[in-house]
Amino acid sequence: MSRVLFLIIIGLGGAAILLSLGIWQLQRLAWKQGVIAEIDARILAAPVAVPAMPDPETDAYLPVAVTGTMTGDTLRILVSQKDVGAGYRLITALETRDRRVLLDRGFVPVDAPETTLPKKEVNVTGNLQWPQETDGFTPAPDTDRNIWFARDVPAMAAALDTEPVLIVARTLTGDDPSVAPFPVDTSRIPNDHLQYAITWFSLAAIWLAMSLLFLRRRRAAPTES
Repeated sequence: MSRVLFLIIIGLGGAAILLSLGIWQLQRLAWKQGVIAEIDARILAAPVAVPAMPDPETDAYLPVAVTGTMTGDTLRILVSQKDVGAGYRLITALETRDRRVLLDRGFVPVDAPETTLPKKEVNVTGNLQWPQETDGFTPAPDTDRNIWFARDVPAMAAALDTEPVLIVARTLTGDDPSVAPFPVDTSRIPNDHLQYAITWFSLAAIWLAMSLLFLRRRRAAPTES
């Protein structure tokens, strides 16, 4: 096989592989957009009662409505909110007539004064969520200062003696007005497939350009006698 033919095969073959990876990322983009649209529709559906035995898979993002009383301690989850800065998500036990669950009340700035629990019943509409925020690098909670670094539903439930069920409030009537609801949305679901596709297509263009350059140099090189 001549060197020119070899360069042509390598050039076209490499470009075809890179282009196929870009097309695959576009297909993944369409799939991810469909998933996000489905989750958005589920989040904003009409709220229902909290299921008797919620399932983290089938009931994720389920909109719910509940009335109850906030009791016990409040856990503070350190987070950062765009245009606001550092602050805490406040997680408190919500006690209804027949159960005790976790309530993500919302966000307060890190330097905000300590909030007080209302002594009356509160009405909550929100979504069930089992966030996957912990990994091998997540620090253990600083229990002395009551600072947690991720929402770990089983650990929070054990700390507040509740079911491992978390309601993230969308609206919460009767709470301390300094607490701003931090509702569930899809903005944190990663969707970088378009950037990946552009990267693969760019690499394909560079690969073809380099292959053409090698071919031109090969053809322009003087023939050995």
